[in-house]
Amino acid sequence: MSYFALALLAFTLGEGLMAAGYGFPSAPIQAPQTLILVHLVTIGWLSLLLCGALFQFVPVLVAHPLHSQFLPLPTLVLLVAGLGALLAGFLQLAGAFELTPPHLLPCAALLLALGFALALYNLGRTLWAARPLPLPARFVAVALVCLVATIAFGALFAVSLALPVPSEALLNLAGLGLPLHIVAGLGGWLTFAAMGVSYRLLAMFMLAPDPEGPRPRTTLWLGVAALAVAIIGGTASALYAASIFPALLIGGGLGVATLVLYGADVFRLYRARKRRVIELNSQMAAFALGSLAAAVVLGVVLLALAQFSEQIGALVFLVTFGWLSGLGLAKLYKIVAFVTWLESYGPILGKAPTPRVQDLVIEPRARKWFFVFFAAVWCGTAALLDGQTEIFRMAAAAMALSTLAIAIQIVRTRCLSDVAAARRLPEGARRPHLLISQPNQG
Repeated sequence: MSYFALALLAFTLGEGLMAAGYGFPSAPIQAPQTLILVHLVTIGWLSLLLCGALFQFVPVLVAHPLHSQFLPLPTLVLLVAGLGALLAGFLQLAGAFELTPPHLLPCAALLLALGFALALYNLGRTLWAARPLPLPARFVAVALVCLVATIAFGALFAVSLALPVPSEALLNLAGLGLPLHIVAGLGGWLTFAAMGVSYRLLAMFMLAPDPEGPRPRTTLWLGVAALAVAIIGGTASALYAASIFPALLIGGGLGVATLVLYGADVFRLYRARKRRVIELNSQMAAFALGSLAAAVVLGVVLLALAQFSEQIGALVFLVTFGWLSGLGLAKLYKIVAFVTWLESYGPILGKAPTPRVQDLVIEPRARKWFFVFFAAVWCGTAALLDGQTEIFRMAAAAMALSTLAIAIQIVRTRCLSDVAAARRLPEGARRPHLLISQPNQG
């Protein structure tokens, strides 16, 4: 719960900065102000959210307990400290303050690497102990490998900005490797993990059969091939100062095919579900998946029109906010309710009447804010494509407002505020702590 709370705080802050005109598009895409905004969202929001979700649901994916219940706390401390140092380092680059020697970025890289290393160790040991892995867990395993690549690129950039790099090959990689960092982070770590988790959560929450058969396996291996070609091939090219475009183009083609197959798998889950009236989280997940499909189409169109480089900001925005953030918010709305229900009423299940999971939430009250969020993301994308900065800022303000409203609904769920008073805490139930989940001992 602490991961989720800090993630929502970072997300709302990032949206507020965009609404205030901080960073892209009001500043160049590689300006320090934009780097602050990008990493506040990708590390502070998406990575903290995903780590918290994986600590909770990797055991569900593999039917095996998490290796360590202690390690998530020091992991969180290191990640937050590393993010703070990273943002301060970018502020230093922007000239906000002077510090000699300029070691903030290397320190940030070290702290983040240590934090993610603890997460990798904890999740990796859990997955290793549960072999052979089911299909969704294999997606997560691939995502963790991509996280290693993402950390490595980020550390190289941080060191090269602050300290001399004696190796010409590493300097070449630092100069050409930004697209590879983005592919490894957004495409491998965040998207591949979201695909794996969504396979399981959508099936579980909609009472649909788990994805199996040749098509989901093909989706996995095609995605692995896409990431390998783009990241490994691109890295090899960059080390020798050669163009990374061929590797990115081939990897991108394979990636599009992967997402098409994934979309077909998800469409099958929706059609095969036993729960005919689906809950809000699954409804909004469909909007996120629609944003992913729109991003794929947009990327292909921009490439065909030779506008890909000029409009990369709009494409990344749609992927980050429409797909990853939209799916994250939708599933977080359900995950908090589900975990809170287990924690509060698990000890008395079968012993006394308890509320249902759905009794912890009031979906109509949250639904309108999800609609506002997705509408704002799509308007913001259109504004970026058309170069309308002021309209984009208004869209970002609407995103911040809707995110804050959804966060309030999540807090109310955690506090059991929407459960009828007469049924809220029957004898033997326990009131959950707002920021700490306690394992059910019942």
